Amino acid sequence: MILVENSLVHEDLIKEEFVCNLNRCKGACCVMGNSGAPLEEEELKILEEIYPKVKPYLTEKGIAAIEKDGVYVKDFEDDYTTTCVDGDKECAYTIFENGIAFCGIEKAHREGIIEFKKPISCHLYPIRITKYPEFEVLNYDRWHICAAACEHGKALKVPVYQFLKDPLIRKYGQQWFKELEEQVAAM
Repeated sequence: MILVENSLVHEDLIKEEFVCNLNRCKGACCVMGNSGAPLEEEELKILEEIYPKVKPYLTEKGIAAIEKDGVYVKDFEDDYTTTCVDGDKECAYTIFENGIAFCGIEKAHREGIIEFKKPISCHLYPIRITKYPEFEVLNYDRWHICAAACEHGKALKVPVYQFLKDPLIRKYGQQWFKELEEQVAAM
C-alpha cells in the first residue's frame, strides 16, 4: 500500500493496466451488478437538485424507477446507491446509444445542462473506495466484464491510476495526485 495524505492506495492501481473499451464491453458496468452505483452523502442532494434537468435524457424505464423509488435508494448493505430499474437491473440513469450504455447524467453534463459530471464512484471505476474513520483505502475492483479494458490497457501500457487521473484529481485534488505520482516514481 502507498500512503498518500489520509488514503492508502493499493499497488494494483500502479501495477495493473486498464483503459475502458466501450466498443467491446458495451457499458456493462451500467447494467450489471447487484445494486446501483455507490453514492457519497453530498451527492444525494445533488441528485435531488439535478433530476428535473436530467430527466429528459433518461429512458422511460429509468424515469419510472426513479418516480417510484426516488433518485437514490439504500441497498442491501444499507448504503446509498443510484436507483435501479426493477430494483436490480440497469442503473435508472443509464441511457443507450448505438447499443452502448452511457450515463444520462454525464450526457446532460457534456451538453452544459448541469455542472455535476456523474457520481464519483462511476467516474472512478474500477477503483472502489473503502472508508474508515481515519483514512480511505483505494482498491482495484476486478470484474470479468472489464476484460476488454484490461487488454486495451495492456496494449496501451496505461496503469489504472493514470487512466483515472481526472477522477482521482476530482476526488482528492491536484496535490494529492502529484504526491501519488512522486511516490510511484520513487518505487
